[in-house]
Amino acid sequence: MFSLLQTYLLFFFSVIILISFKWIKFRSKTKKNLPPSPPKLPIIGNLHQLGSIPHHSLRALSEKHGPLMLMHFGSVPMLVASSAEAAKEIMKTHDLKFANRPKIRIPDTIIYGSSDITFSPYGEHWRQAKSIAVIHLLNSQRVQSFREVRENEIGVMINTITQSHDSLIDLSELIFLHVNNIVCRVTLGRSYQGLKFNELLENFVNVLGALCVGNFIPRLSWIDRLSGLEDRASKVAKEFDEFLEGVVEEHLDKRRKEGDKKDADQDFVDILLDIQRDDAIGFALQRDTIKAIILDVFAAGTDTTYASLVWSISELIRHPRVMKKLQQEVAEVAQRRHMIYENDLEKMEYLKATIKETLRLYPPLPLLIPRESMQDVKLMEYDIPAGTQTIVNAWAIGRDPTLWEEPDEFRPERFLNGSIDYKGLHFELLPFGAGRRGCPGIQFAVVMYELVLANVIYKFNLSLPNGAEGKDLDMSVKNSITLHKKSPLLVTATSRF
Repeated sequence: MFSLLQTYLLFFFSVIILISFKWIKFRSKTKKNLPPSPPKLPIIGNLHQLGSIPHHSLRALSEKHGPLMLMHFGSVPMLVASSAEAAKEIMKTHDLKFANRPKIRIPDTIIYGSSDITFSPYGEHWRQAKSIAVIHLLNSQRVQSFREVRENEIGVMINTITQSHDSLIDLSELIFLHVNNIVCRVTLGRSYQGLKFNELLENFVNVLGALCVGNFIPRLSWIDRLSGLEDRASKVAKEFDEFLEGVVEEHLDKRRKEGDKKDADQDFVDILLDIQRDDAIGFALQRDTIKAIILDVFAAGTDTTYASLVWSISELIRHPRVMKKLQQEVAEVAQRRHMIYENDLEKMEYLKATIKETLRLYPPLPLLIPRESMQDVKLMEYDIPAGTQTIVNAWAIGRDPTLWEEPDEFRPERFLNGSIDYKGLHFELLPFGAGRRGCPGIQFAVVMYELVLANVIYKFNLSLPNGAEGKDLDMSVKNSITLHKKSPLLVTATSRF
């Protein structure tokens, strides 16, 4: 018979074995198979590895650690996707689970608590705001209704370039001015010009793209105050709110004096005020939400379209063969008419290929807008915890040598005999994102892009100052949320006809 001591020992070891099995089982269930991570530093994590041009730095890291990396920006886990397969998993297979936006301080400050479409967290407010944009503002019929505005402004731009009489012009500034005029007239009802207005928009974009330390390391948020970032954001918010408030009041005053506009004459502010008055969507459309949506469409429509046009024309100057081929196409379609019109664009396959190639090499938002996982998810065999912020490096995907032959070469022909497009169905080309959080204004932006590019190339031969060749053109990028060419595009424009 067992002694009392032996009985106690047997019981003790049995309990130990049972606890050990339970612990092993628990560990096997809770241990996460996380994506590979670069080594991190205390407190700041991997923030120091972002570098001055984050989409470049992140691609270099992905080449070492893989197309799906888990980094840590301060205390914030950040999933970085750098392949078409990873992007598809996030934006299609698990789109709903990654449909949220993280809480980001600067958009919260300057865009009415992130009550717009782009930065709004996933939920009923975002669904209603996006539905307003898709159904009432950016549908095909509405975009088409502003055709006269676009063609009129482009006609003015052509005349301005013609009157330069072969002298040096800042084509970057001129394109910005006329793209901005189109967007202002469509969204706000009239053009707004002047140095103060241009600076306001530039400050908005610069602040939006600035690194906010407090987002990632709350205990160091004093750095954002010390650097002046918080004050700059507050100033931009105040100035833009005063401007937009004035626009809304101007529209309301006209309604009181002249009555409602006809549908064909309405701009976006008119449409939103109608929705608010009629309660047409079963959703209380607040004044700040109206201003947030307008700011979204206005700022994004101007900044991204203007940036992409500058990249296209710069690459065409650098590649005379491509320029000549595109000029031949637009000339054949135009038949020596005064300008290219919108119904001509559908016949221009090489123009469309040129634009796709530009968007491949220079996606307007190279890292898109961050997402956030709303629940635990299995992604490419890795476990991604809920609350993980996620960025997709669209710039790296567009230059992936496993997807593109000679990926750093500007060669529009690669798009002539294929079906790849930029509308969110092909994950090797993602300039506007995809899935629920994809850009709803693709058609609105692209028709401006096509029309401006076609007309500039049709009407003018462009050359660099002082006899410089295309290969000498500075193509370095500016560190911003939008991918901008760092130096302005200075050219001499000679009429072709």
